[in-house]
Amino acid sequence: MTRLSVNINKIALLRNARGSNIPDLIQFAKDCERFGAQGITVHPRPDERHITRKDVYDLKKIVTTEFNIEGYPTEDFLKMVCEVKPHQCTLVPDEPGQLTSDHGWDTLKHEGFLTEVIAELKKHNIRVSLFIDPDNKLIEVTKRTGADRIEFYTGPYAHDFYMDKLAAVKAFVGAAKFCEQTGIGINAGHDLNLDNLKFFKQQVSALLEVSIGHALVRDCLYLGLENTVQLYLRQLE
Repeated sequence: MTRLSVNINKIALLRNARGSNIPDLIQFAKDCERFGAQGITVHPRPDERHITRKDVYDLKKIVTTEFNIEGYPTEDFLKMVCEVKPHQCTLVPDEPGQLTSDHGWDTLKHEGFLTEVIAELKKHNIRVSLFIDPDNKLIEVTKRTGADRIEFYTGPYAHDFYMDKLAAVKAFVGAAKFCEQTGIGINAGHDLNLDNLKFFKQQVSALLEVSIGHALVRDCLYLGLENTVQLYLRQLE
């Protein structure tokens, strides 16, 4: 079964809007796990507009499933990750002020840099995933960098799903087969939701993990957290 990791950035964003501890991020993470989620994901950014450094250290103390930290590998970010030692670190190529992730790594261009970063993370026994587009050439280089997994950037799939879902998923199916041949694990994330998740899982059978935040938090407003987590897990069965 594909694991569901809940990205809790939006909960931190809502909390920060009032400068208090409502909603309680730590309790939300605990509840996600209690209701069946198999992981917690955070993506701290330099401006701390949602997840803060303190949040990262606090979550490490209470997460009992899999802890996944996403981010661009600045010196400060890597120092934090190596101290916290999450189960997985997902490296993304975001600019400091970027609103949200919208593309994967150009591993051909950044192979040397990524190889050095991944080697440092591996010293601390941290599994490493690279955020990437479904391109076999980029995945081939990803394997050389020492990464354990890729995380497909699924924004284009989600965008095109309602027009032609078979065409939307085609590149991911081909790239997933190449990942299996290459021996690299497959994660996925970005704009996956209750409408498009099950079909993606059916087509990409080797999918190990999905990270979902924005859509899941939106659904919680209408359906409640416990019910929403269960509905997402059902799509991954």
